[in-house]
Amino acid sequence: MDFQLTEDQRMLIDTVKNFTKKDSPVERVRAIRENEIGWDKSVWRQMGELGWLGVPFPESVGGIGSTFLDAGLVVEQLGTTLVPEPYVASVLVAGLTVSHYGSDEQKQRLLGPMIEGKTSLALAYAEKSSRYDVARCETRAEKNGGDYVLRGKKEWVINGQAADHLLVSARTSGGSADSGGVSLFVVDRGAAGLKITTLNCMDSHKAGLVELDGVKVGRDALVGEEGGAVPMLDRAQDYGAAASCCEGSGINQATLAMTREYLCEREQFGVKIGTFQALQHRLVDMFVQVELCKGTAILAMIRADSEDEVERKRAVSAAKKQLATGGFFVTRQGIQLHGGIGVTDEHNVGLYFKRMHSLCALYGDEAHHIDRFGTLPSFVAGV
Repeated sequence: MDFQLTEDQRMLIDTVKNFTKKDSPVERVRAIRENEIGWDKSVWRQMGELGWLGVPFPESVGGIGSTFLDAGLVVEQLGTTLVPEPYVASVLVAGLTVSHYGSDEQKQRLLGPMIEGKTSLALAYAEKSSRYDVARCETRAEKNGGDYVLRGKKEWVINGQAADHLLVSARTSGGSADSGGVSLFVVDRGAAGLKITTLNCMDSHKAGLVELDGVKVGRDALVGEEGGAVPMLDRAQDYGAAASCCEGSGINQATLAMTREYLCEREQFGVKIGTFQALQHRLVDMFVQVELCKGTAILAMIRADSEDEVERKRAVSAAKKQLATGGFFVTRQGIQLHGGIGVTDEHNVGLYFKRMHSLCALYGDEAHHIDRFGTLPSFVAGV
């Protein structure tokens, strides 16, 4: 398979790389983490003006008409400096869900302003007892005439603290663990009965605790068919997992470069510690894991848009498993090779370490993806 980038892709990467260096270095994370929403709306608008928020969407809604692969290349570069804006949560998880399953009216109303950087989206599906099972849903949506009334609670909603519109999963029929009967609704921020509490995450990002106490929405708020949200949420999870691997690949590359630079500058016993053969071997081991994570992330980016569910899940779960192995290894080695300064908040390597821990847990952790990979039909058949 040819993995050579096109000229347009190289230009896109160079543009994002220049942005991260000039407008969003790692230091911005420290400056903005006390911000109420954890990111900067002016930077989000800038991303919209640059066209990045429209990369994976069709031209009919104001997008560029490109692929998830191109959006993944953007995410990888954003990861190199820990850019906090909700590109993954808003564009690739919630946004693509609307793009694939929303009505024409929903696409125009929700995606157009987001692509311009005026609004952002969030997908609210995780609950206290759901773990990574999108079908385990206790939030209820009861019919009331031509409307629905939502009651329940969603936890750790990525970008939930800032989103202008939430995609909320709620059960319209069946029991809390049934595979069917889950529906997806658009809930606007500020709706009566909606309460959102900001939560601080370990990686300087923020999330939202979403409580729905009799939130009324119309029939036009339903995304897709009633009771048919589980396949939508499964696909959204895969988009999020693949994008996490892309961001993790960027973090790995930045950590390796930062660690190599430190070993070439730090002196002990009158010599650069990078000349010690044992440390050189550890740096090589980091490089191997960086390349393995990058390779599996590329395959996940390519397969994320596949209509073949087994093919998509196999690639995404393999990449997420490798991220858990390689990402942890690279960032841990980065901490250790920096010595005492590596565990301080003042040094950037610790921020990469924390973000990697979050990425490995988001959209399915290592155990979840190992279990899922093992149940895929092709794996069971020995293919």
